[in-house]
Amino acid sequence: MSSRKGQKSASRVVREQLAREQRRRRTLWTSVAAVAVLVIAGLIGWSVLAGQRSADYTAPTGANDAGTGVVAGSGPVTVDVYEDFLCPACKQFEQTTGPTLDTLIAEGKARVVYHPVAYLNRYSTTDYSTRSSAASGCAAEGGRYREYAKALFAQQPPEGGAGLDDDKLTEIAASVGIDRDGFASCLREGTFKPWTEHVTEEASRAGVTGTPTILVDGEPVTDRSPAGLTAAVEAASR
Repeated sequence: MSSRKGQKSASRVVREQLAREQRRRRTLWTSVAAVAVLVIAGLIGWSVLAGQRSADYTAPTGANDAGTGVVAGSGPVTVDVYEDFLCPACKQFEQTTGPTLDTLIAEGKARVVYHPVAYLNRYSTTDYSTRSSAASGCAAEGGRYREYAKALFAQQPPEGGAGLDDDKLTEIAASVGIDRDGFASCLREGTFKPWTEHVTEEASRAGVTGTPTILVDGEPVTDRSPAGLTAAVEAASR
């Protein structure tokens, strides 16, 4: 009799152990499922937020369809110019090859898309790259992007300082024929700062790692001299 009781007791212990193990596994898988749901929800939330952030901007008049740059000309060959107004090499490019771009535009040979990125904020105490890019958006809205960009490069501040203040940026705008009050209001309200962020983010996604970067119909141009750029455009048009 005691043997049968012992067997029943042992069986009960085994059943209880199995039940506990089943409960433990159910709890574990419930926790794993919950974590998976949270991770998926987090990824979806991040994706939605990133999409909203990327879409939450106003492109200036004259921007391309993607809102990543300001277009000049309508020629058959597209030249993309990625520039930062604090970049000394960009200033040099503007001074040496900028007139060639103007000629290619005027002759109907090129459609030039200027992308004013903000890569060099770390070299300014006031995020000058962002501020000047946003200011160029205000200039584009006033129909004077190229004139304003040339003037910004002509008066480019040194790296490591505060850069030009808003009053100076406004003064430059007025000097190239942009309405002073309208420009000052645009600058003060930060109208095109989200656009600057969009331009910069999309440039990074496109693999642009430095400035100036010049593409002719999507192909990088290594020879950025007037002759090199002209040859690249002519080759692309064939």
